[in-house]
Amino acid sequence: MAGIVRRIGITLEMIKWEHSIFALPFALTATLLAAMGLPPVRTLLWILVAMVAARSSAMAFNRWADAALDAENPRTSMRAIPAGLLSRQFVLGFTVVTALLFLLATWELNWLTFCLSPIVLVVLFGYSYLKRFTRFSHLGLGLALGLAPSAAWIAVRGSLDVRIVVLTAAVMLWVAGFDVLYACQDFEHDRSVGLRSIPSAIGLERAFLAARLMHVAMIGLLVWFAMLFGFGWPGFVGVAAVALLLGYEHALVSPRDLSKLNAAFFTMNGVIAMVFLAFVSLDLWFKK
Repeated sequence: MAGIVRRIGITLEMIKWEHSIFALPFALTATLLAAMGLPPVRTLLWILVAMVAARSSAMAFNRWADAALDAENPRTSMRAIPAGLLSRQFVLGFTVVTALLFLLATWELNWLTFCLSPIVLVVLFGYSYLKRFTRFSHLGLGLALGLAPSAAWIAVRGSLDVRIVVLTAAVMLWVAGFDVLYACQDFEHDRSVGLRSIPSAIGLERAFLAARLMHVAMIGLLVWFAMLFGFGWPGFVGVAAVALLLGYEHALVSPRDLSKLNAAFFTMNGVIAMVFLAFVSLDLWFKK
């Protein structure tokens, strides 16, 4: 039992489960908008279970699928599987268990959520293989996280409103943009082994430009999203705050200095997601 607990702890560290905070606030934003306030506690709890389980399963699968690639990359060679801390079989088992937990959560929410859940898993697992075939794998990761708001809306309403798809598109570009920046760390290694990414295809300078353009487009989509839902001043202040934080994130790194990339990638993106949720919540509170 102690061995299993230890391996689960290593697995949770490996998949950085605390980084669920990236997409979770956007899912909660959609949840609040769909319910026009707080949904029933039961619904909220199952949405949280579904979100954490889906991300955990996807990240574990990514580490399982990429184990050989991680072993070849000096930056990732000390991850749990290539370092021998976990077996591929254990990580695959963790993937299956968390995927089943995700399916259970969708079953407890509503029929449409459950019917769409296999498609979600295909997107989540499929991302891990995209960098073997296309430089636009960043958009695949963006879609994997961007599905969260639309999925949360369906979990509350049992149907999809096209307005929430705008938030899905915004989150997709937000994630894709910072994944482009993150991939800049490995652009030379990726080129040498034939892995595809925007940095390995076009170089660091133009990759940074691509990331900036994605984030500018994200802000445009958030403005449109705010208009579609009739946000008041708090909602638009939230969009402005996201824009300022994204600007600060880009100021932390450059093609010539990636030393603060972890701060830009992990810390700032969590702050951005939480700030947007806070201002949308304030907007709803003022409306009530």
